[in-house]
Amino acid sequence: MELVTAEEMRMIDSNAINGIGIPQAALMENAGRASAEEACSFAYASGKGTNFGWLVLAGKGNNGGDGLACARHLRDMGFRVSVLYAEPPDRMQGGAALQRDIARKLGLAERVYGEAGQSALFDGFDGLIDALLGTGASGPPREPYAALIKAAADSGLPAVALDIPSGVDADTGAVPGPCIRAAVTVSFAYAKRGLHQYPGAAYAGRAIVRPIGIPAESAARAGVNTFLLNADSLREKLKLAFPLTREADTHKGTYGHVLVAAGSALMSGAGLLCARAALRGGSGLVSWAQPAASAPGLRGFAPEAMLKAVPDGGSGEWRLTQPEMLVEAAANMDAIVVGPGMGRWEGDGRWLRTLLERTGVPAVVDADALNMIADDASAAGVWLKRDAPTIVTPHPGEMARLTGLSVPEVQRDRIGIARDYAAKHGVTVVLKGARTVVASPHGRAFVNTSGNPGMATGGAGDALAGIVGSLLGQGLSAEQAAAYGVYWHGVAGDRAAAARAQPASLTAGDIVEAL
Repeated sequence: MELVTAEEMRMIDSNAINGIGIPQAALMENAGRASAEEACSFAYASGKGTNFGWLVLAGKGNNGGDGLACARHLRDMGFRVSVLYAEPPDRMQGGAALQRDIARKLGLAERVYGEAGQSALFDGFDGLIDALLGTGASGPPREPYAALIKAAADSGLPAVALDIPSGVDADTGAVPGPCIRAAVTVSFAYAKRGLHQYPGAAYAGRAIVRPIGIPAESAARAGVNTFLLNADSLREKLKLAFPLTREADTHKGTYGHVLVAAGSALMSGAGLLCARAALRGGSGLVSWAQPAASAPGLRGFAPEAMLKAVPDGGSGEWRLTQPEMLVEAAANMDAIVVGPGMGRWEGDGRWLRTLLERTGVPAVVDADALNMIADDASAAGVWLKRDAPTIVTPHPGEMARLTGLSVPEVQRDRIGIARDYAAKHGVTVVLKGARTVVASPHGRAFVNTSGNPGMATGGAGDALAGIVGSLLGQGLSAEQAAAYGVYWHGVAGDRAAAARAQPASLTAGDIVEAL
């Protein structure tokens, strides 16, 4: 479940070889065998079995050595195999050179890219083994790799990538140049971060992790603190069972009282979705705060929630309410959710700062409330003035405004941006989007595995804020509530999508009802 950077993997490899004493050749041999087994499974799934012909694309580094070991094992399994070197193989060194020599002594067919008479490089083959560039590569691929990667991609042949598809940044998932689009990626020992962040995730295909003899505890010893978010990591890293269970001898007071300050005259749906999600999230009690003029029209839409009308001068808008009224209402609550559908107004940053600084309960800050903070320089330090835990739930645009970056800059390093903001401001960050990132102030981060594209719909974020707020109110820590809420939200989205003919028809209300 660990996600490692290229540098972390280099340290782990180095310790295994130089510290523990595991021969590099043994690790490379294990990597070759593991990838050959996955390639074999792919070939049999295609219906061709050992009639499947493999072309191994080998770079000059250790990734190429892994590919040569894979080629040998595939041949031993009965497959037709040939090697295409990106560069003259005499440039290989160390473990890769050892694998080259073994392959030659065994008579594996080989060619070198760029030599004369190779107009039909891929003819007669059914699939590719991508062993060109490993995790150490950065930036756009250079020649001759760039041309070979482009030619391989244009061939239309399915590829099994070793460790990471050539052209994907192992740390961020960025794809700055030509790239192999793999059907399967076999990661050795640990998954690489770039396989689980877009666009890299789209090039990885089915991502598999195979052990190669590196001790399981090596990642922890190297200080790895980024993990896939799934039921296993919830249990092992956050000590939470999925789904949560309840003791028989409990009552509504056991499960917290959440105040949802969300929605307005023109955007009441955001508040409704948030309040309903808090109820479905398991809160014993939910109070839904609304500008007084809007409250009468909302009676009965969420009968389980208690409507709290905040005096607004008859406007139906938050701009004429006093934050002290919410501070007073929150005094007896276990958590507060603020922001969805509130709208914007002159001086809203001061309004929100007053609410957050004087409210001593855990808070989820979402949507419009995040933009209030981003646009008010005097509110920038509000997070550090709170004694209670805070969770912020920005989408990439909101994260860009909070950090002063562009959206593309945020998207290029979602894990790093979320982790840096969390540490600097003492908050737990939920950076929404495909493969949502949860980052805590102490440096740990999770990348979500649940959810589907149908959840890219208005109101889905409002529902998430309600779920996370509900879990906070039930006594979970900020990190637990954020991680569990994100994963559960995605699981509900998957359940809802499965019940429909196509994911595009999914609505936020479907997600809430599938919790």
